[in-house]
This record gives sequence, C-alpha cells and structure tokens, in this order.
Amino acid sequence: MASIRQDKVARLLQKDLGEILQQHGTEYLPGKMITVTVVRVSPDLGFAKTFVSIFPGEDPEADLETLRKHESEVRFLLGKRVKNQLRIVPTVAFFLDDSLDYAERINELLD
Repeated sequence: MASIRQDKVARLLQKDLGEILQQHGTEYLPGKMITVTVVRVSPDLGFAKTFVSIFPGEDPEADLETLRKHESEVRFLLGKRVKNQLRIVPTVAFFLDDSLDYAERINELLD
C-alpha cells in the first residue's frame, strides 16, 4: 500500500512527465502521441515506474524501446522541473500500459 507521500510524488511526476513527453515526445517518436497513464513510486522515492500509452500503436514494443533509450534525457528534464520539490530525482522506467487493449478484448468477448 502506497503512503500519502508516495501518492503525492506520483501525481507530481505524472503531471510533469506528461508535460515533458507532450513537449519533447515528437522528437523521440515523430507522429505519435504519448500519454502517461500511471506512475508508481518506490517507498524510498528513488524509482518511478511509469506506464505510458502510445497512439497510434502499430508497433508499441518498438516505440517503447525507442522511448527507453531516452530515459536519461527525460530524467534530466524532470530534474530541472522538480529540483525544488524533491531531494532525489527518481530513476524513470517506462512500461507499456495495455489496459485499454485489455478492456477492448473483454468487450469483444462479452459481445
């Protein structure tokens, strides 16, 4: 169970990472829209597991690998934004959020 502090930091990181990927996402993945859906922070606030949704998703695994190559760049930009709120800038790890695909598959099975 996440603490109140973890939840607050996760919301802050989700907002800032979303803005960073909105501004710089076209450099990493041209023609794609990247949405940060969920951020989960470790208890020591040193690691942020970030779930992203990539649209259009022809080859999401390849897009995710491209995004992972830019993790250090994103962490640097995040550090510039949260330097006054957090003592340690967390390591960012990107994971694919497939909850929409999962929900769509369930709807297809129910029909």
